[in-house]
Amino acid sequence: MADLYLKALESERRRLWAECRLKGLPSDTPERQRIAELDRLLKEHKAKKGA
Repeated sequence: MADLYLKALESERRRLWAECRLKGLPSDTPERQRIAELDRLLKEHKAKKGA
């Protein structure tokens, strides 16, 4: 079965990353901070799923 939570996190991360690259945003912007938070959530979710 598809993991919709994982897909939603990855989709949001890809969208934000593309926006940051397009606009050339520095690392202290809310968008870049959200990417870091999404990375943490993805890592935790994958660890939970693997256990």
